[in-house]
Amino acid sequence: MHINKNLQRLGATALLVLLVACASSTKPGAIGITRQQFLLVPAETVEKMALVSYLQQNEKAKEQRKLISSGPEYERLKRIATRIRNQAGVFREDTRNWQWQLALIDAPVINATCAPGGKITFYTGIIRKLKLSDDEIAAVMGHEIAHALREHGRERVSQAYAQNAIIGVAAAATNNSQNVALANQFAHYLFVLPNSRQNESEADAIGLELAARAGYNPSAAITLWQKMSIESAGKSPPEFLSTHPANDTRIQDINALLPKVMPLYQAAPKS
Repeated sequence: MHINKNLQRLGATALLVLLVACASSTKPGAIGITRQQFLLVPAETVEKMALVSYLQQNEKAKEQRKLISSGPEYERLKRIATRIRNQAGVFREDTRNWQWQLALIDAPVINATCAPGGKITFYTGIIRKLKLSDDEIAAVMGHEIAHALREHGRERVSQAYAQNAIIGVAAAATNNSQNVALANQFAHYLFVLPNSRQNESEADAIGLELAARAGYNPSAAITLWQKMSIESAGKSPPEFLSTHPANDTRIQDINALLPKVMPLYQAAPKS
């Protein structure tokens, strides 16, 4: 009888943990994403570890004199980022409290990311090599910010933690000496491993809506991925495509979403 009660308590505890861990990180928006997510690791822990990696990245770029923090390229990117992040509240009201940051790194790398908590990184290579318009930059920016809003990185970290692939998570809030090592573990799941097709589809959809609401033409996502496909033809794919699979199906999916977001673009201020 005593054993049965203990088992019941353990079962109830496990169920509570599961219920707490399963939730949708965003509101549906016009595109209507409602998938429940496995978010076991606290958001604060993931954001803290992501910030450690982000600061390391920027410090390294600064030492190499590759961190751009002023000038026309930076101001252009900052203007687009500001307009898009101002629309993030449609999906998450708490983003008004995020400590948003933008880093532009001067390197011939076709890549961009947005770490948990709104830490955006662009490389000059993606803008210059692909000759991106403002609308196309907004497509990239919206897509990457969407990953952060949907906490796709936190999902991967939670799955790894549940499988005992990441250790020391509980110490992250108190033990600074372990933060760098733990941040490196987190970075593998946040930035290196590819996203699932499902996560990519969600980021495409939310990114389209963010760009449209910010007054950027969402159809630019089509020309963006066409440029990506041309860039990767016959050679090693750009780093951006290593975690963002581009194919005809993706473009078809984006085309199917355009009727939902185009009215938002048409109604939005364009500056």
